[in-house]
Amino acid sequence: MQRREHRIELPKRIIIGVGVLDRLRDVLADLGVKSNILVVTGPHVYARYRSRLEGALEGFEYTVITARSSSLEEVERVIEEAKDARPRVIVGFGGGKAIDVAKYTAFKLDVDAVSVPTAASHDGIASPFASIKGYNGPMSIRVKAPVAIIADTKIIAEAPQRLLRAGSGDLIAKLTAVRDWRLAHKLKGEYYGSYAASLALLSARHVIRYASLIRRGGVEAAHVVVEGLISSGVAMCIAGSTRPASGSEHLFSHALDLIAPRPALHGEQVAVGTIMMMYLHGGPWRKVRAILKKIGLPVTAKELGIDDYYIVKALTMAHRVRPERYTILGESGLTWEAAERLARVTGVIS
Repeated sequence: MQRREHRIELPKRIIIGVGVLDRLRDVLADLGVKSNILVVTGPHVYARYRSRLEGALEGFEYTVITARSSSLEEVERVIEEAKDARPRVIVGFGGGKAIDVAKYTAFKLDVDAVSVPTAASHDGIASPFASIKGYNGPMSIRVKAPVAIIADTKIIAEAPQRLLRAGSGDLIAKLTAVRDWRLAHKLKGEYYGSYAASLALLSARHVIRYASLIRRGGVEAAHVVVEGLISSGVAMCIAGSTRPASGSEHLFSHALDLIAPRPALHGEQVAVGTIMMMYLHGGPWRKVRAILKKIGLPVTAKELGIDDYYIVKALTMAHRVRPERYTILGESGLTWEAAERLARVTGVIS
């Protein structure tokens, strides 16, 4: 299949390091913006880092909107409030949800977005996609990539260590995402971009190399994970889709989000999904499991805090979450018996 035409939009500036939040004013000045700045953040992040944000935006005129979630209803509320502010640029300040809402709002209002993550829990901080929870589950919506990313590793290191480990899980998931993409290319003629795939795999290998450091946490670990997440986001920019970063392991996680009474973190769920999908691909699933344990990520349903039943149920329905996306799960998915066996043989359920 010939490559379809698509535009590649990459972040123009990426700043990573200790105390770089103050560089936000430089980025805004480079964009020629001194007023009509909208900050979209979460209520807890804003309460904790309000003084630091105010210091970084001293001398600028801005409005703050807090988003409680990334649900479609909440996003629509933020967009309506944002219209009144008439923003020239929107700054997403917070975790993945706040940044997703900021990117989507910026897309709908046709302005630039600046990503300022306070946690490194998934690769949405740099991607041209926003994960919005619709009425029938999560939706990955194409938006514009952030024009700039400012990742203050001191702030990110202050977030719960679980979030940093979850970001690592989201990166290791690229090992099966790329295999699924390659499979869809071979069997369905889908476009496959080898450079984007290689970049996504590089981000996975990056965190694998520093697994012990990530487990300990701290500023250096935050730097490693953030670099990997940004690399993954750039891979999606180049591919023009989420293919290099999201495969059957993500479909499994999305299914869990739909049915589990208390889902775990996204990165934790896709990590467990990667173990099982690597088994289906005939790859080194035991090695993947060992790496996840080394980082400190959950590798069983019990460690996720999710009942075995929902693991098996999610496996049987994962292929229907995005039926247009071909993966190792095929078009018919797994029977209950096959799903249960898969979860047992990989040690996910006992």
